[in-house]
Amino acid sequence: MTETSIPRADQSLDEEETATLEADGDDTEADDDTEAPAGGREKKSAGESDLFRQSEIAADYVEGLLDILDYDGDIDELVAGGRPVVEVVGSRLQNLVGQRGATLDALQELTRLAVFRQTGTPSRLLLDVGGYRATRRKELAAVAKNAVEKVKEYGEPVRLEAMNAFERKCVHDVVNAMAGVASESEGVEPNRRIVVRPAD
Repeated sequence: MTETSIPRADQSLDEEETATLEADGDDTEADDDTEAPAGGREKKSAGESDLFRQSEIAADYVEGLLDILDYDGDIDELVAGGRPVVEVVGSRLQNLVGQRGATLDALQELTRLAVFRQTGTPSRLLLDVGGYRATRRKELAAVAKNAVEKVKEYGEPVRLEAMNAFERKCVHDVVNAMAGVASESEGVEPNRRIVVRPAD
């Protein structure tokens, strides 16, 4: 069996994440390409203890990576918004984030696969390094609000730059919380983008 036989833990992550309203205010888009669970069965929601176990497995994996790379960082594992979360805090961690979070996204995928190998269950683990995702979420909120203002002023759709799943979800959350506008994703990775338009 090869590694390619393991299902990607983040398949259509932004679509999956849009399925439920999360405690931290994350809402979602409802795209046509949302994938159903294998075999057509509904996934059972993981209990709090299962989610914390996933975050512990992920934290151990990330700690091992940091040791190999000779990076220092404090690792916190928790459950937030109904999903496992691992946060790495420390100085000189920018290389683990990469340009526009590309390295961080790759590390998150590896960590999810590590959790999957131990639990047999795909994980919606969120990995953050040096507070990058929190900072990026604030930046994207400003981008979304600017797009909404333009849509309301001119009555025309606004197409944003291509974004990854995490970034699109942040924008959808902001737009969907505002009256008179709606958002949807179009295109395919890595050029998938959000269109903000007047609500029907």
